[in-house]
Amino acid sequence: APQYPQYTREEVGRHRSPAERVWVTHGTEVFDVTDFVELHPGGADKLLLAAGGALEPFWALYAVHNQPHVLELLREYKVGELSPAEAPPPPAATQDPFAGDPPRHPGLRVNSQKPFNAEPPAELLTESFLTPNELFFTRNHLPVPAVEPGSYRLRVEGPGGRGLSLSLSELRSRFPKHEVTATLQCAGNRRTEMSLVRPVKGLAWDIGAIGTARWGGARLRDVLLHAGFEERREGEWHVCFEGLDVDAGGAPYGASIPYGRAVSPLADVLLAYEMNGQELPRDHGFPLRVVVPGVVGARSVKWLRRVAVSPTESPSHWQQNDYKGFSPCVDWDTVDYRTAPAIQELPVQSAITHPRPGAAVPADELTVKGYAWSGGGREVVRVDVSLDGGRTWQVARLTGERPVPGRAWAWALWELQVPVPAGAAELEIVCKAVDGSYNVQPDTVAPIWNLRGVLSNAWHRVRVTVSR
Repeated sequence: APQYPQYTREEVGRHRSPAERVWVTHGTEVFDVTDFVELHPGGADKLLLAAGGALEPFWALYAVHNQPHVLELLREYKVGELSPAEAPPPPAATQDPFAGDPPRHPGLRVNSQKPFNAEPPAELLTESFLTPNELFFTRNHLPVPAVEPGSYRLRVEGPGGRGLSLSLSELRSRFPKHEVTATLQCAGNRRTEMSLVRPVKGLAWDIGAIGTARWGGARLRDVLLHAGFEERREGEWHVCFEGLDVDAGGAPYGASIPYGRAVSPLADVLLAYEMNGQELPRDHGFPLRVVVPGVVGARSVKWLRRVAVSPTESPSHWQQNDYKGFSPCVDWDTVDYRTAPAIQELPVQSAITHPRPGAAVPADELTVKGYAWSGGGREVVRVDVSLDGGRTWQVARLTGERPVPGRAWAWALWELQVPVPAGAAELEIVCKAVDGSYNVQPDTVAPIWNLRGVLSNAWHRVRVTVSR
């Protein structure tokens, strides 16, 4: 057998692009797949996601790779072995509050490491209707709590009900399991486009702070009625949620929703313990989280420890002094958070996931793909696509599950196959979605700019060049 040179993971990691050669690892073997990149059946962009690192986390998402001929093909590109001295990474310093965070998928695009915030590469977002758990965007405000499921209890309390303390097994056995396919979107999705108009404060999300899963758990409504709360309440009432994730001073992440939504049989609010048929991953709220369909992700509190019925909204910083929209004229000297309502339902949204900005597209026919979604259960009824910056339009084909009217909690995926205009050297591809109330996305970012960069839903624009 040939003797191969040995490399460290750091040395492999220096080979991330065709210019530096594209290296990957599988097991203890090192491969130079530069010449295979353009031949990759899933597209060059997918293979390049693993450049400089391990193939296994990506192959695990796509079962097609688990076949002998794939490994044989890969072995043709072998250039070395990983060094046996390749030591495991040093254990994280114990004083770091984030040291106990879970491992993450290397394909995620990290916006901040501590707390961990990351989104999937856009080109993987519309590969499947349900977003794989490993690739679902992660929005953490604080360190991920380590929860011992056997001793976990959920407290339910507030005036007009009797206090409950529920174990996980009681939640599963006492309340019927309900499943809802729902899209969650961060208020800051597409913030990078707002920051191009004027600087904003917040994480630089691209278009991937959105994902869709099949959530399973107890209805919040069933738990509240079991605790003795009435179906209807006079006056203003809210249901407040607290997480087990706490800041240095011990204050938990918190949020609230109106009482009427919490108890409505049509709102499908869940206390979820499953995500896509598996127990909740730690980054997504293990062992229990709230899922509020049709509402900004910030209200779907993870690692839930307490549900409280209250005459006022959650006192949490994230309910009172964040996640609110303002006029473009408001700056950090004049902002008064008391003047704006907390974001609940989100506006109509869509984005292009393929092709990616700056791509070279073929001169004959082009496939454009993306997602579209609207808040409040409003169904997306149409997605319009333009190849010329919005001068002319064509209607995309919608795919996905047919929703119950008024309960369209999940996104629609869309696709358009279209001839490329003869002689065009570049294209400005644009998409806009229309929902069942005929809400449509604004055409530009500037009039909806706000200092926190939230609610960014202008037409999504992708510029590409045409290969000749």
